[in-house]
Amino acid sequence: MGRLDGKVAVITGGAGVIGSTAGKLFAEEGAKVVLVDMLEDDLKKAVESIDNENLSYVIADVTKEEETKKYIASAVEKYGRLDACVLNAGIEGTIVAIADLELDVFKKVLEVNILGVMLGIKHAVSEMEKNNNGSIVITSSNSGTQGWAGGAGYVTSKHGIIGLMKVAAMECAPLGIRVNTVNPSAVESRMMRSIETQADPDAPNEVKKSIEATNPMERYGKPEEVANMMLFLASDESSYCNGGCYTVDGGVTAGLFSAV
Repeated sequence: MGRLDGKVAVITGGAGVIGSTAGKLFAEEGAKVVLVDMLEDDLKKAVESIDNENLSYVIADVTKEEETKKYIASAVEKYGRLDACVLNAGIEGTIVAIADLELDVFKKVLEVNILGVMLGIKHAVSEMEKNNNGSIVITSSNSGTQGWAGGAGYVTSKHGIIGLMKVAAMECAPLGIRVNTVNPSAVESRMMRSIETQADPDAPNEVKKSIEATNPMERYGKPEEVANMMLFLASDESSYCNGGCYTVDGGVTAGLFSAV
């Protein structure tokens, strides 16, 4: 038996490496899964590469309320219910000092990373409460509890969604719905390649080495390691876990210094 047998899950940011890895894992563990993203070509490639009949996709902009309603409704119409919602969509923005940060870029990061999560919670809850059961898993970051120079937009957004999670956890517990965040440190992904290149276009590999050096395990995380925590929180194994920040960071937040 799979750990998610009989469950229906939605995963936003489904075209990215963490979202698609979680989608594959959830489907293998018995869930019916809907991946959500704006990047249709990348999303199709992800679904084709996973090649599981229990997995489908919806194109949607998580910052738009009507499109959020659409992806939730699509999952329910296709599979009959909603049990888990992984709100994983996020962007990094530009890595610059606050004095040089463009307002439109800052606003866009907050819109995707905070508004997208708020809308996801709002409309997932409206379905989950019908069954008096559900799990909402939000991708934050160790940047949601710490800060680093140049990361104003990203860090602010990741702090913000932890606050949203804590409010939602209090509101949703009486409805049988649990809400938690997963807080990874640097993970092998497109986002980290972007951050490394922005930090030093001439030597991104040196940036990576410097970030790895701040981690007790001296490496980046793997997408599978984050997906495994998402699986635990989406499953009934975490039935008493609510309002928590679950780190997947190699121990980086245990020390004095942090990495993205």
